[in-house]
Amino acid sequence: MPDTPASDTPAPDSPAPETGTDSSVPDAPAAGARVTGTGGEGLVRAVPAGLARFAALPTVGPLAALLLACLFFSLRTDRFLTGGNLSLVVQQVMEVGTLAIGQTAVILTAGIDLSNGAVMAFGTIVMTRLAVSGGMPPLLAILIGIAVCAAFGALNGTLVTMARLPAFIVTLGTLNIAFALTHIYSHDQTVTGLPKMMTALGQTFPFGNTDVTYGSVVMLAMFIVGWYILRHTAAGRHVYAVGDNGEAARLTGINTRRLLITVYTVAGAVYGVAGLLLVGRTGVGDPQAGVTDNLDSITAVVLGGISLFGGRGSIIGVLFGALIVGVIRNGLQLMGVASIYQVLITGILVILAVGVDQLARRRRA
Repeated sequence: MPDTPASDTPAPDSPAPETGTDSSVPDAPAAGARVTGTGGEGLVRAVPAGLARFAALPTVGPLAALLLACLFFSLRTDRFLTGGNLSLVVQQVMEVGTLAIGQTAVILTAGIDLSNGAVMAFGTIVMTRLAVSGGMPPLLAILIGIAVCAAFGALNGTLVTMARLPAFIVTLGTLNIAFALTHIYSHDQTVTGLPKMMTALGQTFPFGNTDVTYGSVVMLAMFIVGWYILRHTAAGRHVYAVGDNGEAARLTGINTRRLLITVYTVAGAVYGVAGLLLVGRTGVGDPQAGVTDNLDSITAVVLGGISLFGGRGSIIGVLFGALIVGVIRNGLQLMGVASIYQVLITGILVILAVGVDQLARRRRA
């Protein structure tokens, strides 16, 4: 028999490895092969990875904050979790939530719109006065009111893109213009005696044991449409791209000027719809409406996880952000807390939300 090469001979003190199927020593993985656990080990490894991916979703933080707020107020007052009260919360935020939809689109492009509350108020006065004092058909008056709001949005977008003025300055100026026009056109008088078509969205329908307004359904439907456009269309992806890096988006072939004008114009039209929801809820055209709604909409956007630097966040988180504002104010009212403290707490939450966003941005950098 020929001699066996020394390199293949096991050391004298080392037993030869078993080669049977009962061997407890697993084979080493091939180079470059992906190591995966089997059975319970694989499940243990998969669960933390799944939790990490879930926690990274942009809507998880706002949803968790909303649930915690609901839990807190449900423990403080028995009336909070009643169907009627929860329906009231949604009613109270439906115009601010709708404003926040337009505000979200603007902020995703790294802009901001301080004029939305004043523009909404002007749109409500236009549509209500045309219908009541001008004798115009309600539907036509509504469309003209929405078109006026869209025109303000187009003006904002044009000045931001063509004149290259900061969005903050532009919308601060149009805020004052819309505010002045509202009081000039209304003569500081509330418009009453509205036709039923204008107040139809304030009507309710039974849902279980709770009455729900049609306006609440419209707001939720608009969030769904906004989510689909931003998530599943080329235009929505372009909005994120421009907000993330406008110059890089332009170099890839995106017409950034046209996109920004379109975003501001569509946002203006959304503000007009918010005005119609406000008219439906209050039943009047109020020239004093919308004074702080611009800040409330920004609050909802920030609490919803949208980055003020643009290009990041989900519009569904904005819905949660709007509900957070509504829940906090409603819960504090039920607890008998003065309204000024509601404003104080909301301001603190905004600062915290922006601080968290800034820290996350630095970590990614």
